Amino acid sequence: MPQCEMCGADEASLTTTKVEGAELELCSSCTDFGTEVRDESTGSGGGKYSTSSSTGTSSSSSGSSGSSSSSGSSGGSTRPRDMFDDMDEIATDYDERIREARESRGLSQEELADQLNEKASLIRKLERGDTLPTDEVQRKLERALDISLVEGQSADDADWETDDAGTMTLGDVVKRKD
Repeated sequence: MPQCEMCGADEASLTTTKVEGAELELCSSCTDFGTEVRDESTGSGGGKYSTSSSTGTSSSSSGSSGSSSSSGSSGGSTRPRDMFDDMDEIATDYDERIREARESRGLSQEELADQLNEKASLIRKLERGDTLPTDEVQRKLERALDISLVEGQSADDADWETDDAGTMTLGDVVKRKD
């Protein structure tokens, strides 16, 4: 009897599901973690690990590269969403944001910890970047310090935003070290 590739449960029928880019054979209880993969045509090459669409020829140079548009009959032009699309990503400089906001308010690590009803050791670990904040601690920090710890919410990221989606190139944003 086949086993679920996520939880290891033995089940008679498994469903091919895409979870964070990987196609896995999952049981019915694990399929909620990803998006079900439907085979459009099974006879024209492409195997289990094929990443290209098997509805046309292997050359897709006339299509838009990097886009998730499909010419098949399986749905719209966007890929199905999975649970990770809705999750916020913690900023890479979260430790600096916490420390700078705390110091600008004149608080010590212990005072901030008391205010948040958390341990001072947690604040020290967060400011060193040794640990990521849990969702609850993240919300407490954001409210108490009036900051955002989510990726894409800093002023530096405003440089990446543009009204014309097709004109920005890598050369527009790279700073050379000459």
